Amino acid sequence: MKQKFGAQSTADEVLAGIDLIGKRVLITGISSGIGLETGRSLASHGANIVGADIDLAKAEASTEPVRDAALQAGGSLELIELDLGSLQSIHACADRLLADERKFDVIIANAGVMATPFGRTTDGFELQFGINYLGHFALVSRIEPLLVDGGRLVVVSSQAHRIADIDLSDPNFEQQPYDPWIAYGRSKTATALFAVEFDRRFRERGIRAASVMPGNSGGTGLTRHLSVDDVQGLLDNVGKARADAGLTPAELKDVPQAAATSVWAAFVADADLIGGHYLEDCSVAPIDDTPNPFADGVKSYALDVRRAGQLWAASEDLITAVTILPGARKGLGLIAQT
Repeated sequence: MKQKFGAQSTADEVLAGIDLIGKRVLITGISSGIGLETGRSLASHGANIVGADIDLAKAEASTEPVRDAALQAGGSLELIELDLGSLQSIHACADRLLADERKFDVIIANAGVMATPFGRTTDGFELQFGINYLGHFALVSRIEPLLVDGGRLVVVSSQAHRIADIDLSDPNFEQQPYDPWIAYGRSKTATALFAVEFDRRFRERGIRAASVMPGNSGGTGLTRHLSVDDVQGLLDNVGKARADAGLTPAELKDVPQAAATSVWAAFVADADLIGGHYLEDCSVAPIDDTPNPFADGVKSYALDVRRAGQLWAASEDLITAVTILPGARKGLGLIAQT
């Protein structure tokens, strides 16, 4: 009988007894937080880690624990530059990986930003949509041939997907007031839908994809755009909303616990169990469409197969528009609702 894991499980506990010698894993956002712990834990079991990050100098220094773990367990660590806010950087990263030709057993799309002030990526996309979702879409869809048959894609989403569904008519806040939390919620709904469509497209090769809610955790760097008062206010709002709904109080996870569901999805969970699903606390999350944004579970709109296909097609159009008309993307983000 397989061991059960839960909210308090750590990445090391999930991987206990697992031999990852010879397995190759790409992790975005490896220099800090959950990405760093995910890499360290996998490397400590012998995995060969390719860490993608925007700042290689920072990553070189901060990933010493990953390198040490790999050295002791027979794995390895390589770093590659990746700015998810720049299609030029994404294409350069993808081209390097494709030219190298070595395969990946797992890709973990981990990097992200949260509740940023309004801004745009190099190519004009709203910052959170561009980095959290569209940048990963552009990278992973391009290097998909490098995933081995039977490989896995793990996409880090968030409970915040419950705040808002995607808006296909105005994904870049060109025709509505910007709200940092609405934008964050939409970007994380998009990541969940990305996993749904990727799983549908490539399961014939045995590839399965899932989105992951790692759990709310301090020490990840995600709150860098929030003041101390903002963070406390957020925690207070979460606590009140859950109490009003009769839910148990939310508990912050430490980083090793927050990394557990990603590594569980990557190498421990049954592929057919998790494929196309949203995961939390090392299990498949139930659908819960109550309006409470801080409830557990997944909103059904984040698993909608039809919407996932529409988002994929729209994302291809957005990227193609930039490629054809570099520097002239404004106005090309309007996608018809159907």
